[in-house]
Amino acid sequence: MSDAPDDLGIPMKPSRPQPQAGNVAPLSRAPILPGQRAPEAARPVAEPARPGDSPVRPGAMGIGAAPRRPDAEARRLIVGRDISLSGEINSCDKMIIEGSVEANLQNCNEVDIAESGLFKGSATVEEAEVRGRFEGNLTVRRRLLIRASGRVSGTIRYGQIEIECGGRIAGDVQAQAAEDLGQEAGARAAS
Repeated sequence: MSDAPDDLGIPMKPSRPQPQAGNVAPLSRAPILPGQRAPEAARPVAEPARPGDSPVRPGAMGIGAAPRRPDAEARRLIVGRDISLSGEINSCDKMIIEGSVEANLQNCNEVDIAESGLFKGSATVEEAEVRGRFEGNLTVRRRLLIRASGRVSGTIRYGQIEIECGGRIAGDVQAQAAEDLGQEAGARAAS
């Protein structure tokens, strides 16, 4: 007990600082010789990161700079199952459709329509893989791949096509050179 009384005149025992959980390592019983590794229980435990702590030093990336992500990840659009999307979509690197999309899609590199996916509308892309359904105007400058579960109908223009056994295609279907596909897409955009 301490000799100093509190406000009520009761002597108080000084408090001892409590050890913090992340800073105390258990003692090992056997000495660790040079060249030996400490047993797992004897190694110090790293202090857990606190919210707001950053492993990057301040100023390491420049003032106000945000961490950079690869461009392909930044321009990927995923429409999940049971999601419906409609409108105008411009300039994406990859679009993955697991739900339903009714849109005009321009300047997209890749479209992947999953078995549960449905796309209705117009799309101009570099490459497309269809395992679900596509209905409308489809222009694929390079390669159109229709998987066994895929169904494509409407006006279809492509550079190359591959249809797995079981895949279906219906409508106005034409193979065209890449140059023709680029000119046709530009003419449709102008009108």
